Amino acid sequence: MSERTAAVTRETAETDIDVTLDLDGDGDSTVETGIGFFDHMLDSFSTHGLFDLTVDCDGDLEIDDHHTVEDVAITLGAAFEEALGDKRGISRFADRTVPMDESRGRIVLDISGRPHFEFDGEFSQDSVGGMTSHMARHFLRSLAMNADLTLHASVTGENAHHEIEALFKALARALDDATRIDDRRADTPSTKGEL
Repeated sequence: MSERTAAVTRETAETDIDVTLDLDGDGDSTVETGIGFFDHMLDSFSTHGLFDLTVDCDGDLEIDDHHTVEDVAITLGAAFEEALGDKRGISRFADRTVPMDESRGRIVLDISGRPHFEFDGEFSQDSVGGMTSHMARHFLRSLAMNADLTLHASVTGENAHHEIEALFKALARALDDATRIDDRRADTPSTKGEL
């Protein structure tokens, strides 16, 4: 199997980001975004998806967390798109539900080449550790749009830390499932012949 890796840089007036991704890694990560809770979520994402991931982001946190979270999602989405290449042999679809104490996050996705996002649920607190809770939803949307995913997410619970972490873990497991190579398939999993 050829290497499924990517290195993507994004530089704007608001953020300067470097991301490297190995889809077939060991779950090793080095993440520095300046937002402790967001770093924790990306580390968890790497661990549970078995993706080797580095994220280095210098963002305008003196304003708020929006540009940092959004632009990391954009860059990470582009890295997934690059690392997947022609998507030959991937499983393509996945559905994962992950509990965390009282909370439950669910991700259903299709590496479809047709970006679409749906979200059901609310976060129980406005922010967690310097990250605005609704930015978790925006992260998922931005990732889906830039990785060309159809992504449906839902969450329930009573604690925003648990709710967001359950979503990131479910995302990791779903992306691991969907990007996994199916040895029975030699072609791209689409009747069109491409994704």
